[in-house]
Amino acid sequence: MLKNSTIMPDTSLKIIPRDHHAVSRRLISPSALKVMQRLHDNGFQAFLVGGGVRDILLNQQPKDFDIATNAHPEQVHALFRNSRLIGRRFKLVHILFGRETIEVATFRGSADEGSEKQSEHGMLLRDNVYGNIEEDAVRRDFTINALYYSPKDFNVYDYVDSLKDIQQRQIRLIGDPETRYREDPVRMLRALRFAAKLDFTIAPETRQPIFELAPLLGHISSARLFDEVLKLFLSGQAVTLFRELRQFNIFEQLFPSVHHTLLHDPNKNFYVQLIEQGLKNTDERIRVEKPVTPAFLYATLLWPEVDRLWAQFQADGMPEFPALQNASQLALSHQVKHIAIPKRFTLMMKEIWEYQIRLKKIQGKRPLQLIEEPRFRAAYDFLLLREAAGENCQGLGKWWTNFQIKHPAPIPRRFNRESPAPAFDPEKKAPPKRRRRAKRI
Repeated sequence: MLKNSTIMPDTSLKIIPRDHHAVSRRLISPSALKVMQRLHDNGFQAFLVGGGVRDILLNQQPKDFDIATNAHPEQVHALFRNSRLIGRRFKLVHILFGRETIEVATFRGSADEGSEKQSEHGMLLRDNVYGNIEEDAVRRDFTINALYYSPKDFNVYDYVDSLKDIQQRQIRLIGDPETRYREDPVRMLRALRFAAKLDFTIAPETRQPIFELAPLLGHISSARLFDEVLKLFLSGQAVTLFRELRQFNIFEQLFPSVHHTLLHDPNKNFYVQLIEQGLKNTDERIRVEKPVTPAFLYATLLWPEVDRLWAQFQADGMPEFPALQNASQLALSHQVKHIAIPKRFTLMMKEIWEYQIRLKKIQGKRPLQLIEEPRFRAAYDFLLLREAAGENCQGLGKWWTNFQIKHPAPIPRRFNRESPAPAFDPEKKAPPKRRRRAKRI
C-alpha cells in the first residue's frame, strides 16, 4: 500500500491581504456569499476555494463557486432546505438557487491505513476522512486549485505556493506526481485540460509520469470517463487536447479502436483531418455560445472506425445500408466498454451516420421530407464535415445547401432565434425531480 507521507508536502501558510489580490465580493456569486454567511453565522468556517478564486485572479469569469468548510455534510444540509447530499466515496452538499448550484465540501483530512482503501494499482477506493483547512489544501490535486478566500476578513490563504504557480502560469501537482496519478488517474486528464483551457504549461515533474501511467485510465469506470471526456472536448480547446491526448498515449486508452485505425488505416490522414475539423467546429460553437450535442461530438470521434468497418462489410458483399448498420453497432459495442455513452446519444449517433446514405436520395419529394426530419440538420452538418476534411461526396453538401435556400425548413416550436437551445454542460447536474403527493382516498 502506498504511504500517505508521499503526498504530504511541506506547507508554509501565506496570508495575502485584501489590498494585494484581485478577489472581491462583487465578483462572487451572491448565492455563494449567502451560503458562506450562513455558515459563519452558525459558527463554522467557510471559504471560496478552487476555480472560483483562481479564475478571478486570472481576470476570468468563474464557471463555479465552490465552498470549503469545517461543517460536516449533514450539518450543512440541515442549514439549507434547498440542499441535497450527493456522493458515496466523499459526501458533498449541493445547494440549489434556481438554476445555480453551489457545491459545499467539508475539509478533507489525511487518511490513515485503517480508513483508507486502495486498489492494487494505488487508486483510492475509499477515503472518507474530514480534517482542517491545512490538510484540505494538501489533499487537493493542483496548486492552482488550492487557494482559499474568506469573505469574513477578505484575505486569500495560500498553503502550497499556489499564487506563485498562477503567476508563473504552470500546472503543478501537490505532492508526489506518480502517487497522485495512481490515486486517481483522471488527474492526468485534468492536468491536460487545465493547461489547455488556461494556456498554462505543465511543470516537468507533473508532465513526465503521464506517458508511463496513461494505461491506469483503463481502471476508471466507463461512466465517469464519459463525463471527463466531455469536459475535455467541451473546454473550447478540443483540437489542442486531441493532439495532446495522442501525444501522451491517452487517446489509445479512451478510444482504442479509433486509435488503431488512425495509426494503420490507409485513410488515416483523412480521418485525423476529419476529427480535427469537427473539433475545430466544436471550439468555434462554444466560443460563440452555440449549442453543442455530445452525440455529434462522439459521432465525429468514432466515424473513422465506423467508416472502416462499413467499407470492410461492403467489400465482403453486404449491401450498403445493412453494412453501415452493422459497422455502427460493432464500433459502438467496442467503444462503450471504455466510455459509457448513454443510449439517448448512441441512438442519435446512429441516425447521423445512417443519414449519410439517406442524403444521397435527392429525387422527387424525398428532399422535402428529409429537411423536416429532426436529425436532418445534424446529418447535414456531418456531411459538410466529411467534405471539409477532403472526402469526395459528389457535391452533395453544395446541393443540400442550395436546396435549403430554396426550401427553408420551418423553425421548431421549442427553439427560436430569440431563445436558443442551451449548450450541453457535463458538469451541471439536473435538479432532483419533485415527487407528486399521493391522492387521498
